[in-house]
Amino acid sequence: MSVALSLGRRGLGKTWPNPSVGCVIVSGDFVVGRGLTGNGGRPHAETQALKQAGDLAKGATVFVTLEPCSHQGQTGSCANALIEAGVGHVVVAIKDDDPRVNGSGLQMLRSAGIKVTTGVLSEQATYDHSGFILKTNENRPKVTLKLAVSLDGRIATRSGDSQWITNERSRGVVHLQRASHDAIMVGAGTVRKDNPRLTVRNIARSSNPVRVLISDKINLPLESRLFASMKAHPTWIVHGADAEKETRQVWAGAGAKLLETTSISGIISIKSALKNLASEGLTSVYCEGGSQLAACLLSNNLVDELVIFTAGVLIGDDGLPTIASLGVNELKDAKRLNLLESVALDGDIMTRWSLK
Repeated sequence: MSVALSLGRRGLGKTWPNPSVGCVIVSGDFVVGRGLTGNGGRPHAETQALKQAGDLAKGATVFVTLEPCSHQGQTGSCANALIEAGVGHVVVAIKDDDPRVNGSGLQMLRSAGIKVTTGVLSEQATYDHSGFILKTNENRPKVTLKLAVSLDGRIATRSGDSQWITNERSRGVVHLQRASHDAIMVGAGTVRKDNPRLTVRNIARSSNPVRVLISDKINLPLESRLFASMKAHPTWIVHGADAEKETRQVWAGAGAKLLETTSISGIISIKSALKNLASEGLTSVYCEGGSQLAACLLSNNLVDELVIFTAGVLIGDDGLPTIASLGVNELKDAKRLNLLESVALDGDIMTRWSLK
C-alpha cells in the first residue's frame, strides 16, 4: 500500500477533477502490475495496473489507495474490471465518499466472492486524497496557504519591495509545491504589486496549474505577465457581478475563464469563490497571498494547511504584515496550529502547519 500511495502522489495536481489514485497488483512474491490515475483523471489507476498485469492478475492481490469506482462513467467501472480480471483479494486504503460510489464498489467485489480488506494506511491515504474528499463532502477544494516572511513577520518592506525575501532553494521548493496542486491562487493586489507569472518552473510538467485571480471588478493590469501569457497557461478570474462588461470582454478575449461569484461591498465572498472552483473540478488550491486574501481565508476557517518560509532577514514594523487583521482581541481567541514539519533550507526555514 505504501508503494501504491507513492504512485498516487506522482499525479497530484494533474488528475482533477478525479482523485490521484495509486494501484499495485501482487501475484505470489512479485509485483505484476502498477498504475496511477492518468493526467486529466483518466485512465484510472486500476485499469492501468490490470493492463500491465494481464493474465497474471487472476487470483492476485490488488492494493489500491481509494475504493474502486462502481459507476459507469466515461470509462467502465473499476470494480467490474477487477471482477472480470478474476483477482482474489482487494486491499483498499479508504472508502470513496462520492455518492456514486460510497461503499458500492466494495460491495460489488464482495458479492463477486473477492476478499476485501479496508483501512490499510488509511491516515496517509486520507491526507493524500484530502482535496478530493473536501470537494466531495464540503464542495470546496483543499486550500494550502503559503507565506514567505522575514524573521519579524513581514512580507515586504514599507515600499512594497518583496523579491526576494527567501533564498533560491526555498523558491525551488515552492515550485515543487505548486506542481502538486491543481491551481495557484492570488488576489488582485498581489498581481498589481508583484507582477507574478504563477507558473511552475524547472520541473517537467505537461501543463501548468490553473492560475486563479481573485478580483471583484477585474482591476488587473493589462501590461502584466499574466495577461501576456494567457494563451499559454490556463487562467481563471473570480469576479463580482459589478465587473464592467468591457473589462470582462478584454480578459475573456485574451483567453481567461471568467467565474462570477458573490461579492459584498466590493469584497469577494471567498466561500462562494471556492465553491465555484470546486464546481469547475478543482480539488486543491495553493494560495500565495497577499495579506488580505490570507486573512480572509483564515477568518473563514478555509485554510487546511499553512506553509511558511521564514528567511533570516529583519525588516521592521514599518514593513507590510504577513496577514491582515484577524480581529483577535484576546490570546485565547487566537488560532492554534499543529506543526507537521520543519525543514532547514540553506538558511531559510520551512514549517508546515495543520489548521484542521
